[in-house]
Amino acid sequence: METLISGTVVTFTGNPFDIPAPEAVQAHRDGAILVRDGKIADVGASESLRRSHPDAQHIDHGDALIVPGFVDAHAHYPQTGIIASWGKRLIDWLNTYTFPEEAKFSDPAYAEQIAATYLDLLLANGTTTVTSFCTIHPASVNALFTAAEARGMRIVAGKTCMDRDTAPDYLRDTAQSAYDDSKALIERWHGTGRATYAITPRFSPTSTPKQLDALGKLWAEHPSCLMQTHLSEQTDEIEWVKGLYPSARDYLDTYEQFGLVREGALFGHAIHLEPREIDHLQAMDCSLIHCPTSNTFIGSGLFDMGARTAESLRVGLATDTGGGSSFSMLRTMAAAYEIGQLTHTALHPAQLLWLATYGSANALHMQDKIGSIAVGMEADITVIDLASTPAIAQRSTRADDIWEAVFPTIMMGDDRAIAATYVMGKQVTPA
Repeated sequence: METLISGTVVTFTGNPFDIPAPEAVQAHRDGAILVRDGKIADVGASESLRRSHPDAQHIDHGDALIVPGFVDAHAHYPQTGIIASWGKRLIDWLNTYTFPEEAKFSDPAYAEQIAATYLDLLLANGTTTVTSFCTIHPASVNALFTAAEARGMRIVAGKTCMDRDTAPDYLRDTAQSAYDDSKALIERWHGTGRATYAITPRFSPTSTPKQLDALGKLWAEHPSCLMQTHLSEQTDEIEWVKGLYPSARDYLDTYEQFGLVREGALFGHAIHLEPREIDHLQAMDCSLIHCPTSNTFIGSGLFDMGARTAESLRVGLATDTGGGSSFSMLRTMAAAYEIGQLTHTALHPAQLLWLATYGSANALHMQDKIGSIAVGMEADITVIDLASTPAIAQRSTRADDIWEAVFPTIMMGDDRAIAATYVMGKQVTPA
């Protein structure tokens, strides 16, 4: 059966950081998407597609904006229950809130409950793909992959690995168990349906060199996996790393010397980078994941989007839930705009939408599958109401063009703006 989804359809013709944003990202009024067998079979004018496919089920979203499903490139689903926990710096926040909550995921039933809640919250916010850290417990990984499989979602996840005494003893594994558990999970999940495994050292301060070496060897054995970790989130964290790895040239080198810096590496935050690090990240085609609500909530610093995109680095966008303060990629785009203003980069609404979709898909090396509305892509689609609240509606009616109409929703929108979410062409929200 074919489905025709119509509205104002957003398509990409290029990178809005390389060419003028309104040329690279185009919104087609009275457009439509033809979906067949979970993939996009055609994109064009609604009237034309309705004539050529008269038997297709037609879902008309009127003037709503139809965009690729949002792609959240860095999150911690086990932190769902502690989102918006009060303040403190990164290390205090981890010790006070995160680590005690993650200990609960030794219980498979608890992991299953939170995984289901988390993914349903994402879908309600228009996010159809997420890359998430789990906990040290294999059950936490199985729970998230199983929940995503039940919902048909594309998912990237991995067992978090920590064996250094900088992590609490109740959340430590060993170099060998990290390797063994991760290998077994790769064999169970990687490439199964829409699942991708990410080898996941939390960050070098909580792993010994022996563990990082084991994970580097594991990645070499399974090169189609991704690798996710954290890099240069806070200045005091960087000083901590220097004390733990005195022979390393810089923070990146704590990963580099163990084979963890290459294409497919996803580095969350990456705010306070040294020139050598930037050059090597670029040379090795690594991805940087911008987590703006987290960076402001925990007080980490300001990611320089203008500089990093000018250097042609792959940059994704992410909520970093629960260090981030929202499950919404709209709220994340708004925070990215605000940080851009503080770093002298005024991000166009078309650039923000691109970052939350194609940009993040490209960071995950999945731009051939998700992140854009084009023939052959998986039909993960988000429909946005550009008048979801009275405040937004009164502003959007004054807009002179489509991007003026979109911007108030980016800045003030939330889950109320998500009119529908489709996963592989099937509408999953609203229920």
